[in-house]
Amino acid sequence: MENVQNAPAANVEVVKKARDKAFWKKGLFIAIFSGFLYGGYTSFMTEGMMHGVWNDIYADVPTGVAAGVSAFFIVYTVSAIGAACVDIGSAIWSLFYGGCIGQLGDFKRTLGTKPGKILIIAAIIGGPLASTAYVIGLQMAGSIIVPIAALNAAIGAIIGKFAFKQKLTGGMILGIIICFGAAVLIGSSSMTDLDFSGGAALGCLAAFCAAVGWGIEGAVGGYACCMVDTEIAIIIRQCTSGLVNAVILVSILSIMGGDGIGSGFHVLTACLTDMPSMWMLFVAGVFSSWSFKFWYKGASMCGAALGMGCNGAYAFWGPFWCLIICGLIFGHDGFMIPAVGWIGALVMVAGIMILAISQNKATQQQ
Repeated sequence: MENVQNAPAANVEVVKKARDKAFWKKGLFIAIFSGFLYGGYTSFMTEGMMHGVWNDIYADVPTGVAAGVSAFFIVYTVSAIGAACVDIGSAIWSLFYGGCIGQLGDFKRTLGTKPGKILIIAAIIGGPLASTAYVIGLQMAGSIIVPIAALNAAIGAIIGKFAFKQKLTGGMILGIIICFGAAVLIGSSSMTDLDFSGGAALGCLAAFCAAVGWGIEGAVGGYACCMVDTEIAIIIRQCTSGLVNAVILVSILSIMGGDGIGSGFHVLTACLTDMPSMWMLFVAGVFSSWSFKFWYKGASMCGAALGMGCNGAYAFWGPFWCLIICGLIFGHDGFMIPAVGWIGALVMVAGIMILAISQNKATQQQ
């Protein structure tokens, strides 16, 4: 009789475990896919900033909209302008898509709530600050900064453990270390003849700042998405990032470089209205919207450590997408992936598998 009474409870437990496992697997796939989409964002942003008005901006002696600006402006302010163009395009797409699925009303209501404010802060840290630092790092040191930026997975996992009490086992730490090692392999082809006494060292420092910013954003954003719909979260994220980048960060950097606010907005306007490049930056913004949306959602479904570890595969997907878009389709040289890159990709897969298995075991033991 007792066994009969306990049977329904046992069945409920089995159903619950099966549901939780299916939910976790879906989160794992979403987190991996976010890194794949980030590669698309990277490739179209890279290609877009090689066309139209950008050719003049990056000329040895700019003669058009960037004529007379300082070297500081070309390195730092233009990086913020590039990130702002993508973020504005992403914000427009996010608002359009949110309107199509009837989420704009919830978006307005969420802005004044505690989770909404958390998302705004996370967006400022991970958007204008981290993204611009990443672009600066790429300009100053090249793809060597990719593995440094990939440290965001480890930073996010640490934040998730101490701030939100998320499980972090030895196996998960090993998986993160392997993923980071894979990112180092992928970026190692750019290490030859690198002078760390100059701009490359500053580029690596900028990449580390990006890693910290993204680590904070991934952990905090994933936590907030447990309380806010991901569609609403991404609208908040992209609109905040676009506005702060275009209005505040471009202004501050223009003043710091001694060029004046007018110069920054003049170049920004020229870039936003330059169709040969802006359509590609808009496509990059669409990829960015979906990538960050899945990044947030993946972290909320399977934890900051696993979500960000899977997303860290962008260290490979970035060069892979650039090979397809910039190298094969648009015919630019220098985008071939060396053998060490493919080896790094296999090591990355192994690291993600170890991370996933360890996370699954930790979840089952809870």
